[in-house]
Amino acid sequence: MELLERLKDEQKTAMKAKDKPRLGTIRLIMAAIKQQEVDGQKTLNEDEVLAVMTKMVKQRRDSVSQYQSAGRDDLADVELAEISVLEEFMPKPLSDEEVDALVKEAIATSGAGSMQDMGKVMAVLKPLVQGRADMGKISQLVKANLA
Repeated sequence: MELLERLKDEQKTAMKAKDKPRLGTIRLIMAAIKQQEVDGQKTLNEDEVLAVMTKMVKQRRDSVSQYQSAGRDDLADVELAEISVLEEFMPKPLSDEEVDALVKEAIATSGAGSMQDMGKVMAVLKPLVQGRADMGKISQLVKANLA
């Protein structure tokens, strides 16, 4: 089932179950997707929807750390609940071993030999790991392997 259809179905289910926190999060996802579609004047494909959701998870993780450092655990709990709903719709995360293998394979495939080739490696990796691994960590791993 397509991700967007699944989100719409889950939205209906949450409405019927009167699950307000879940419904609110799904509505936030749908609104972010719709905003991207309006801004780009096109319908988003599965990868682009996944990129929107990945960005939402990252924003919420940043918020959680800020709320926790400010002693606002109540707000951090709301963000954590939203993250758990978002992650239900995301693909299974890659293990560290899988990420390491993908990085090495991408370096070999792209023929990268130095840091100047990092863009080539990242271009190969991005579609493979989108929504399944933190791009910041991937970037550091690529740098370490090319150095």
